[in-house]
Amino acid sequence: MAGKIKKGVLVRAIQAQLEGSLEAKASDPRFSSYLFETDGEILDIKGDYALVKFGRVPTPNIWLRIDQLEISS
Repeated sequence: MAGKIKKGVLVRAIQAQLEGSLEAKASDPRFSSYLFETDGEILDIKGDYALVKFGRVPTPNIWLRIDQLEISS
C-alpha cells in the first residue's frame, strides 16, 4: 500500500486504524466525520506520514500515518 500512496493521490482515513492510535491519544480522540466521508489529497510525504488536505470546506491539513489511509475508489 505504501508504494501506491504518493503526492496528489486521493485517500480516506481508516477509522479503525485511528481509534486508539498514538495520534488519538495525543489530542482530542474524537475525529471529525469528514476524515472518513470525504476524499483527501496527499500534499506531502515525510517518512511514515502524509500531509492530507480533506474536502472543499476550509479545514486544517492533517498529518496521518500512511497505514491509517486508504486510496479512494
